[in-house]
Amino acid sequence: MNMKSLKHTLFENVETSSGVFTKHFHDTYTIGITHDGLSKSINSNKESLVYKKTTRIINPGEVHSGNSKAWKYTNFYPTKSLLEEMYEEMYFEKKMPLFEKHITNDIKLYNLLFKLFKSVYEKLDSMKIEINLINALSYLIKNYSSVTKVYNDVFPDKQIMKNSLEYINDCLESSISLDKLANNAALSKFHFLRVFKKNVGLTPHHYILTRKVQKAKELIIGGSTLSHAGSSMGFADQSHFIRNFKKIYGYSPKALLKNNNFIFYT
Repeated sequence: MNMKSLKHTLFENVETSSGVFTKHFHDTYTIGITHDGLSKSINSNKESLVYKKTTRIINPGEVHSGNSKAWKYTNFYPTKSLLEEMYEEMYFEKKMPLFEKHITNDIKLYNLLFKLFKSVYEKLDSMKIEINLINALSYLIKNYSSVTKVYNDVFPDKQIMKNSLEYINDCLESSISLDKLANNAALSKFHFLRVFKKNVGLTPHHYILTRKVQKAKELIIGGSTLSHAGSSMGFADQSHFIRNFKKIYGYSPKALLKNNNFIFYT
């Protein structure tokens, strides 16, 4: 494993979050620790309380939502390939670890992740960061990865879904209609909606909105203004963009401009 594994990984330190998180997903893992406050997290239709010194783990593609109150936390979003690489180094098999336990009350894991996040935010030597990364992820995988699968797309055996998601991602900056999606899948609108919701857990509209917000977030972290990021993704006005952003991330996109709290590891 080398530091290239962390390239383009987002670290976010949120000082306070209160409110409702709408249903959404990430293409990456979400691994985070709670420093203070409280959050109710709903993952795979199961409710869990997120409280001080617990760790939260979400697998790629899992639809989740929640509700927070004065929640202070730090997250990072490691890629599937990074966890797969760590698993291979540990067990000499190329598999993607999956985690059934969404919230863990494990003080050792909390401390290992805290040490990793601290080293990243203090911009320590890359070797120290890498050692902290390996220590945290190896402990997590060894103790909590109860399921593995050969790496593939989030929806591996659904060719129709694979084509639809690729079409959406390719056309994200343009107008995408239900007619176009159904035609692309060679299905009626009724059957397309049924298949999409069954496999993704979201309606096509909700999925597209989530992807647009995620892309806008990447643009802002990359240096775009809020107005340019929002308009590039087709949001009619800033208030519409900010409102939908906050529903997913629990904080305003303006917070991304505080570079000391949000690090895009390069």
